[in-house]
Amino acid sequence: MGLMNMLFGRMLDRRISAFQHDLILKHCDEVQHMYNQMRGWRHDYHNHIQTMKAHLALGQTAALDDYLNQLDSDLSAVDTVLQTGNVMVDAILNSKLSLIATKSIAVNAKAVVPDKLRVSEIDLCVMIGNLLDNAMEACLKQALPSNRFIRVYIGILKQQLYISVANSVGGDVIRSGKSFLTTKDSDTHGFGLMRIDRIADKYNGYVNRQHEEGVFATEIMLPL
Repeated sequence: MGLMNMLFGRMLDRRISAFQHDLILKHCDEVQHMYNQMRGWRHDYHNHIQTMKAHLALGQTAALDDYLNQLDSDLSAVDTVLQTGNVMVDAILNSKLSLIATKSIAVNAKAVVPDKLRVSEIDLCVMIGNLLDNAMEACLKQALPSNRFIRVYIGILKQQLYISVANSVGGDVIRSGKSFLTTKDSDTHGFGLMRIDRIADKYNGYVNRQHEEGVFATEIMLPL
């Protein structure tokens, strides 16, 4: 019995280490992507300044006005930052969705978070982060990028915080128990699902998972 407990403990330690390592890699990818974006913006900003200064030096005010209008239109077109009403949720959603968009995954997201929550912001961010990590992992198993998608909706439904994440799935999916689903070759995916379930239980929430026709969907209800 003691030997079995020791072996089980070692196996659990290895899986937790793998899970933590995977999280660190994901965070590194997100930070690197943010740095790349900032470098790109800095480069573009420099070029825009030089172009506007050239128009101004040549007295081409009409051309300068046209250029400024184009810039305004371009900025409006790329402004996809979500503003949920909660700073911490904004940070986790935008960092995850920004990274997901670089993986040839179509993203459709809408989120509104009420001012007052029973669930802690940290628990909510852990839940959302795991949901999106798992969704991205499943999408990347899809062979054709054109088939990859993630849809996110967060809002208030029946006086509860409602979270819905649906995504395309590539690879095998299995069910263990009544509601536990995971891809066969990912221990870290399983730990992510367990974290989500534990947080939902902590607040007497509800988790529903469905898998059919290449789509995996998770619905979560948390009392307000």
